[in-house]
Amino acid sequence: MAAPRDHRVLIPVDVLGGESVPATVIEAFASVPVVLLGYRELPDQTGTDQARDQYGARARAELEELHTAFEDAGCLDVTSRLVFTHDRLQTFERIAVEASCDAVLLLNPAPVLESILVAIRGEVNLEHIAQHLETLLAGTDLTVTFFHVVDDETDRERGTELLDTAVAALADTGVDRGRIDSSLVVDGSPTAAILDAARGHDLLVVGESRPSIRRFIFRDRAKTLAKGTVDPVLVIRGEYLEADDTELTVDDTELPIDGETDKSTADDADGPDNES
Repeated sequence: MAAPRDHRVLIPVDVLGGESVPATVIEAFASVPVVLLGYRELPDQTGTDQARDQYGARARAELEELHTAFEDAGCLDVTSRLVFTHDRLQTFERIAVEASCDAVLLLNPAPVLESILVAIRGEVNLEHIAQHLETLLAGTDLTVTFFHVVDDETDRERGTELLDTAVAALADTGVDRGRIDSSLVVDGSPTAAILDAARGHDLLVVGESRPSIRRFIFRDRAKTLAKGTVDPVLVIRGEYLEADDTELTVDDTELPIDGETDKSTADDADGPDNES
């Protein structure tokens, strides 16, 4: 029997760009192991060493303040990473694998956080998604609506069965059935339908649509949804993704936080700033 998963969440924050984590999100994720990724994406012409020397102390202070906010909210498992990078999306993916994160939270403002919309497209990973939701719901009054879009009426029965399976999977984890709802929509444009439905909720949860981390999980529908909604978007990674399967090229510089080893030398080795 496999060991239980921690359902760790990566939360990237542009600490030098004025981005912060809403208090509502901090409270909602207090029961979940969290990896805070303070980052700053740099123009190609700006070296990571230069940015580290110029902005490192300020970025570290901002990240440590955010780290403390999670601890004060009762988060017992929070770690921090700080990076300067030329490709933030690639860095998000790499850190998600390195830190064994099951999900990545793409931040948006969250004045209130009471209801979650979970957009599902198939049976793959439903149990994994349910387990992650159960961890997130622990100690909160959050409600969940599973949402599915079908192309035409001929698919309605199949879609209804899928939603019933998702609801049952979450209820089987011990979540009160009264906190779980479902909704089926017939629409030829799934992304537009999801964005429309998300307006009535406070957090959007989606799964990866690619079978490999190398296909860049944020360059598919999840990225489009994150740009189109005013809600935070939680991207739950497929549990079939393993660190050994990745072949990512990195060009970011990490600063040590919480006693981590400074990996700047190793990580910059393939970056553009070390060209001879």
